Amino acid sequence: MPAPRIEPGPAIDTAAAAKPQRRPWRLAARLSLLAALAGFTLSGCALLDNKQREWVFQPSDRTWAGGLAAAEGMHDRWIEFDSRVTGERAKLHALWLPQPRADAPRLLYLHGARWDVRGSAPRMRRLHELGFAVLGIDYRGFGRSTGSTLPSEEMAYEDARAAWDWLKRDAGGPAGAPAVRRFVFGHSLGGAIAVDLAAQVEDDAAGLIVEGSFTSLRELLATFKWGWLPVGPLLTQRFEAAARIGRVRAPVLVVHGSEDRLIPPEIGRALYEAAPEPKRFVLVEGGSHHNTNGVGLAQYRVAVRELFGVAGASEERHAAAGVSADVPAGVSADVSSAGASAGGPAGTAAAAESRSP
Repeated sequence: MPAPRIEPGPAIDTAAAAKPQRRPWRLAARLSLLAALAGFTLSGCALLDNKQREWVFQPSDRTWAGGLAAAEGMHDRWIEFDSRVTGERAKLHALWLPQPRADAPRLLYLHGARWDVRGSAPRMRRLHELGFAVLGIDYRGFGRSTGSTLPSEEMAYEDARAAWDWLKRDAGGPAGAPAVRRFVFGHSLGGAIAVDLAAQVEDDAAGLIVEGSFTSLRELLATFKWGWLPVGPLLTQRFEAAARIGRVRAPVLVVHGSEDRLIPPEIGRALYEAAPEPKRFVLVEGGSHHNTNGVGLAQYRVAVRELFGVAGASEERHAAAGVSADVPAGVSADVSSAGASAGGPAGTAAAAESRSP
């Protein structure tokens, strides 16, 4: 009788059988760890972003004594709009310095870090002296503007655009008259914001003025003593002005002080080089980061007249009388051999501003 046939059973992986089986609690623990790490990363990114915004803007509701005095007599204005960035209703505080003529060119003033808009009042008055009706705003988080959170690059761009629209819509003007020309001015950090605005509005801007500003925050940081650190990839506030200025269709005036110790003149020159024609670069000899506008007022006067066709009231009176209102010999609108001091209230403010923090 043949032996019974035995069918082979399934092969047994003894190595696998020796492995302990994963338990559900171990998988849950790993998922919890991953979630915790993800949360830590996100909170770390949020902290990094907040610290950068705080460091870059240094928002304040205060000003220096000279700014407070120069702001006396300016008109408070309020600009309201619905923010796409925050999803909330925003309200900006502004200072308005009109010209006697309702059809005078209007200029939006965008300030830099630290002080609120009143800190820029001396500079605003000098621009007014050059023939502009001037509107200066506080970004959200500064001064009396709304905003419980820190300012940000995107919020500042949005604030500038809202103020620009206000200048066209609500600043007033003669009924039926041609549209009044509008200009944008930015100092320091405000220069990068002004460049973005001018690139946005394209042909709507009659001119862009940038003083003491930079090409990008990354390139500015590279000029600091610890600029060799690879911080570029970590920046959430980038302010890529040089990358945007090529889209500006209006004439561009870039002004820088030769003694600017915060933003080197070479950075300002590089921004100018990136701009399209027509353009002009004004180097103010002896000008610092804070007083270039006052020290170089005579150069400013020549530049805005020749590049933009804007003249102050005193120049118009001289023109009507047939008297030349040119600046003294030796003062150039491009690279000057000596800075010219401004007289009168604006000049006094400039002297005080050179000693301000």
